[in-house]
Amino acid sequence: MNLSTTYLGFDLPHPFIAGASPLTETPDGARRLEDAGAAALVLPSLFEEEIHLESLATLHSTDSHANSHGEASSYFVEPEEFVIGPHAYLERVRRVKDAVDIPVIASLNGYTRGGWLEYARLLAEAGADALELNLYNVVTEAHLSAGEIEGRSVTIVREVKDQIAIPLAVKLSPFYTALPHFAGQLETAGADALVLFNRFFESDIDVEELAFASDLKLSDSRELLLRLRWLAILSGTLESTELAVTGGVHTAEDAVKAIMSGASAVQMVSSLYQKGIDNLARIKSEMTIWMEEKEYRSLAQMRGSMTIRTCPDPQVLFRANYMHQLRTWDQTRS
Repeated sequence: MNLSTTYLGFDLPHPFIAGASPLTETPDGARRLEDAGAAALVLPSLFEEEIHLESLATLHSTDSHANSHGEASSYFVEPEEFVIGPHAYLERVRRVKDAVDIPVIASLNGYTRGGWLEYARLLAEAGADALELNLYNVVTEAHLSAGEIEGRSVTIVREVKDQIAIPLAVKLSPFYTALPHFAGQLETAGADALVLFNRFFESDIDVEELAFASDLKLSDSRELLLRLRWLAILSGTLESTELAVTGGVHTAEDAVKAIMSGASAVQMVSSLYQKGIDNLARIKSEMTIWMEEKEYRSLAQMRGSMTIRTCPDPQVLFRANYMHQLRTWDQTRS
C-alpha cells in the first residue's frame, strides 16, 4: 500500500505527524517519536510574548506595559510562567534537528507586526525545515473590524514569507466570517499550507474564589467534525496550498475521514498522550488494512474523494444538513 504524501514540500512516507506538544520539545522525545514512526514533527510554539519579555530589562518594565492591551491579564504574564525564552528556543531547534532525520517544523505564535517576526528567519537559520505560524488572537477591541484583523494577519504571513526560504504553514482558528476568502488571501500571501484548527482552551469560573480557572482537556473524535467540514470546503477552493488537520484524530477511521476531506497531513497529539506514542503506528497500520479491504491502491487515490467538488451531495456541507438534523432528530436515539 502506497501511503506516501507531500506536505510543505517534503515527500513523506505517510501522513502522520507528531503535532506541537511537550512530546516534541526535547531531542530524546523527538527520537522516540521518530522511532515510533512519525513522518515529521512540530515543535511547541515560541510565543510573541516570550520574545517581548526577553527584550524587557526588568519585571518593572513588563508591568508598565501590562495594561496596554485588551487582554492585559494574559498578554504579559509573569516571566516564570514561560519555561523557555527565544534564545533557548533557537538552541532547542538545533538540538532536535540534530537528533532526528525526519523534518522538524518550528512554530511561531503571535498576532501583531513587530520585531518578533525576525525570529522566523532565525528559526530557519537554526535548522528548522519548515515553519508553522500560529495566528492565535482573541479580539476584544470593539473598534477593530473583521477586515482589519484579517488584513493584519495576511500582512504578517507575507512579511514572514519574505524573510524565509523554508516552507510556511499557517495554523488557523475556525472563527472567521468568510474563511474561504481569508484562506485565499493567505494563499496569495505565500502560505504553503493551512493547518485546521487551533484548539482553544477556555477558562471556567470558580464561583467560590471569584477567579477564572483553566483546565487543559485533551481532544476526542467529536472535535474532528468541524475540521472535516472546512477541509472539504477549502480543499475544493484553494489552488496550491496544502491542508493539514490537527485536533480530533484518534482512530484510523478519523484519519481516513480527514484524508478523504482533502488533508495531506494528519497531526496527532492527544491520542499519543492517551494511548502512548505507539498509537501513531497502530492507527497507520489499521488505516492500511482498511484501505486494502476497500481496494484502494494509494493514499493519493483516496485523498480528496469527499470534498465540496467531489462528494455525492455537497449540500450536506451547507444549510441542508442543518435543516435535516433539526427536522429528523429523535431524542430516543440520543
